[in-house]
Amino acid sequence: MSVQSFELAPGVLIGGHLLPFVAGPCVIESPEETLTLAEWVAAASRNLETPALFKASYDKANRSSIESYRGPGLTAGLRVLEQVAAQTSLPILTDVHAPEHCEPAAQVCAVLQVPAFLCRQTDLILAAARTGRAVNLKKGQFMAPDDMRRAVDKARSTGNERISVTERGFSFGYHNLVVDMRSFAMMHQEGIPVIYDVTHSLQLPGGGSQTGGLRQYAEPLTQAAVAAGADGLYLEVHNRPQEALSDHTTQLEPDRAAALLRQALRIRQAMTEKTPPNE
Repeated sequence: MSVQSFELAPGVLIGGHLLPFVAGPCVIESPEETLTLAEWVAAASRNLETPALFKASYDKANRSSIESYRGPGLTAGLRVLEQVAAQTSLPILTDVHAPEHCEPAAQVCAVLQVPAFLCRQTDLILAAARTGRAVNLKKGQFMAPDDMRRAVDKARSTGNERISVTERGFSFGYHNLVVDMRSFAMMHQEGIPVIYDVTHSLQLPGGGSQTGGLRQYAEPLTQAAVAAGADGLYLEVHNRPQEALSDHTTQLEPDRAAALLRQALRIRQAMTEKTPPNE
């Protein structure tokens, strides 16, 4: 089965020849910081000549510790994301954690994302898909690639065909993730476009009050994922990663993210160039 290409948002085709990207901070920390990063995403999209969506979460409901920063919440967070959309014209992607969040989020966001730990929650998946917005299902760290077909089928049962999956690694022992590069081909066989999550696949989940990470492997893993057939990239960006209130060990500085994206686009271009006919 061939990958089913569709528009995640107007002008953002997933599953085609281009390599769109989703970028932004892990969580909304302040309106000013969020808008600054959104302006960077918009500029990077123009400079790289590839479509982009802005991502930020209004709530991080699955933080390791009760003391961890979660975000401004649904109402205040959506106000910030609405301002970002108005000032940058970027389509917005955000996480939804409960069925009742889906309709309000859909009023502001082009794509609703079901978090990895919730990727089997039927009511949440159905509520997100019924809004008519594109839905991005984060593949759970406990899910085999072919098992994601059932989660996708739940979403598609609503009549919504604009469903993508994001690969972010599989739990490998305690506090470690491994990305199986075969997973892109496996999900492609089910007709599912797959986005590679650069920063979350670098995590060392749990093991303390905050998730650890191995940011130094962002480039080689991205190179491998794009070569393996990833249909898009998802990465979290922060101007001062070490001061980030969430995922401070894996978020990328803007300059590094831009260089990574530029390299990934060169790999994608090399893969999509037509092979000269035999003479």
